[in-house]
Amino acid sequence: MFKRSFRSRDAAPPAMDSQHRVDKAARLMRKGSVRDPQKVSKLQRSHTGEETSRLHPVQARLSDKSLAPSPIVTLTVGAEARLFAAHEDVLCQAPFFGKILRGNYLGAQSKRIALPDEDPEVFSAILEYLYKGDYYPRLLHNKHRNSWELEDSLPRRATPHNSPTINDSPNIGGGRAGQTPQTPSAVEATVYLSSIGQHLLRDTVIYCAAERYGLEELKKLALRKQGLQSGIDVGTILRSAQYCYAHTPDSDSRLRAHYLALIIRCRKTFKRSGTMQAEMEKSGSDVYGEGSGKLFFDLFVAMCNHLDDVIEASNARTPKTI
Repeated sequence: MFKRSFRSRDAAPPAMDSQHRVDKAARLMRKGSVRDPQKVSKLQRSHTGEETSRLHPVQARLSDKSLAPSPIVTLTVGAEARLFAAHEDVLCQAPFFGKILRGNYLGAQSKRIALPDEDPEVFSAILEYLYKGDYYPRLLHNKHRNSWELEDSLPRRATPHNSPTINDSPNIGGGRAGQTPQTPSAVEATVYLSSIGQHLLRDTVIYCAAERYGLEELKKLALRKQGLQSGIDVGTILRSAQYCYAHTPDSDSRLRAHYLALIIRCRKTFKRSGTMQAEMEKSGSDVYGEGSGKLFFDLFVAMCNHLDDVIEASNARTPKTI
């Protein structure tokens, strides 16, 4: 009754189906061919070399030219004349070395500089910065926490602590940043300076060295790294602050302001510290005579107490919100 038609598998599809498939494929192709403008712009910048502008200034300058043709300069550092070697172009990034190497201070054949008053470990960090734009421990960005931290850093106490003693003996203590078997301290945060026979905060010493060599970006980096340090004992902080005041000009107050803010913020720790009292009494008595140091420490304690009273009174007047 009904006539059924069978179409062979090999038979060509109707013209309408073919046209439908072509239109659909064309739409998919056009849809997939649209590129993200940001990705295209980034790809173009990578080919034109604009990505180098995002590098550290030191690394950007070094990427512009090869170090191969640059002469090698030999440096003798420290009292023991430890030898260092560096490319002349790298050293000239520091105005201090640029003035020496490009002036008439050295002969054409004698590419040798002596730095007898410099500490080898500190100069090693300076040289590392000139080549890499940073020094160990490097400053790293933690994407998970969206914060900056130091390479290989360990969790530490948030506030300074008193210089501990070994075996509870008041005559033995301090050591390297106040390290004891019971209380490990931030040894990597300090550097031993043989010139003064003390351990100081590494970033403070590097900041002062950067001041001598005219490296402003290194000063900013060292100050930023020091702000990430914590758990340093009072003795190390006070020695480092004194070194800062002795090796920075009065016109540069950034590092000095950092120490002042730290002492004010942690005034309760410094007020209870016997190290703070001993240092103030000794320094004051040596300069102004006997009894002056005690006056200065009592004044410091009185100012701390007054500041606490002002803050407490201000908090009492401010209504608390729930």
